[in-house]
Amino acid sequence: MNENEIVLIDGNSYIHRAFHALRDLRNSKGQPTNAIYGFLRMLDKVLKEKKPKYAAVIFDTGKPTFRHEKFPDYKINRLKMPEDMVSQLPYIREIVQASGITILEKDGFEADDLIATICEWARKNGFKVTIVSSDKDLLQLLSENIIMWDTMKDVLMTPEYVIKKYELPPDKLEDIFALMGDASDNVPGVPGIGPKTAIKLIKEYGSLENVIKNADKIKSKKVRENLKKYA
Repeated sequence: MNENEIVLIDGNSYIHRAFHALRDLRNSKGQPTNAIYGFLRMLDKVLKEKKPKYAAVIFDTGKPTFRHEKFPDYKINRLKMPEDMVSQLPYIREIVQASGITILEKDGFEADDLIATICEWARKNGFKVTIVSSDKDLLQLLSENIIMWDTMKDVLMTPEYVIKKYELPPDKLEDIFALMGDASDNVPGVPGIGPKTAIKLIKEYGSLENVIKNADKIKSKKVRENLKKYA
């Protein structure tokens, strides 16, 4: 058992992935079991390989968060959870609890927020953390003692993984994503700035704040004008 390691499982993310990866899996009564089966396989794999002393599955509550106050259209494009998925949630929660794993959720906050808070506490108190997820937004949390594991693709993500993918360390991802925005969550960015331009700007100026301060120096007229207008 790893005494100083915490495993944090992004519950909603894995339920969605399992549901869509394993279509038309049902029990003898015709009830859908694809999300249950996929989630259980993931949980079993994590517990056997990591053997953590501390583990938690973090869920979204589905209620509005502080982000909705800032952006009323936040995640407005997201489709409603299918009924076949909803019906499996109580069973998944029972499985988690029967496994002796803590369930964490809090109204007004997303699972990402709770994961980030725990990671900050762990960092200050000398714990290692494995985040079980594939959510790119969580990559900014990675450090020497915090890694991310996508069990479905069996990909282990570290600060080196982030640098290879984005050419910048994890603590710069927040600035990159702020410039780009996030279409999947309906979060606005600066029009005309995609991943390549965002990375280039942060590499050149070091931070979002410096990009905005130096907007007049940017060669592209379109990017320069949009930064002044939208940033």
